[in-house]
Amino acid sequence: MNIVDRVKRLLLSPDPEWSVIAGEPATLGGLITGYVLPLAALSAIGSLLGTLFIGLGLMFALRVAIGGLVMAIIAVVILSVIIDALAPTFGAAKNSTNAAKVAAYAPTPAWVGGIFQIIPGLGSAIALVGALYALYLLYLGLMRVMKSSQDKAVGYTVVVVLIAIVVGFVASYITTTFIGIGPMMRIGY
Repeated sequence: MNIVDRVKRLLLSPDPEWSVIAGEPATLGGLITGYVLPLAALSAIGSLLGTLFIGLGLMFALRVAIGGLVMAIIAVVILSVIIDALAPTFGAAKNSTNAAKVAAYAPTPAWVGGIFQIIPGLGSAIALVGALYALYLLYLGLMRVMKSSQDKAVGYTVVVVLIAIVVGFVASYITTTFIGIGPMMRIGY
């Protein structure tokens, strides 16, 4: 299946698409290069152009876009490890391949929404809606791919998201400091 079809199906009919994903072979590396990187790059391009349009300069815009792309890849890897490690706690079987699938495909609407960052203000709102929809995809993926029961999937989702937020803040701090845009720029200060 090509990437465009996968994106459409995840956005428009996610429940049956997760069942298809569950049966597919995959590797974390293959998911990153074949799916995560192209979609996260779209979001980074939106960020780059949006930053340029508000007049913050090319070098700053490039650092923000590259930082966002690097963060997306790091986030998928970390999310995959978190999902796999927490699986037994929520009645799911540990399976690093399935965890990688959930981690790679759940953020799809956030990355697609990220291209709209090209539109200052409105683009951020669209990206936020995409990120919220990604939470729903995460929930479905944990049920369909990780095989968590419906009664435990909500808790599984909440714990994964909370841990990911904490790890994300730490990774964001390190990454934004490293690329020279300051740690607080990532959260709006």
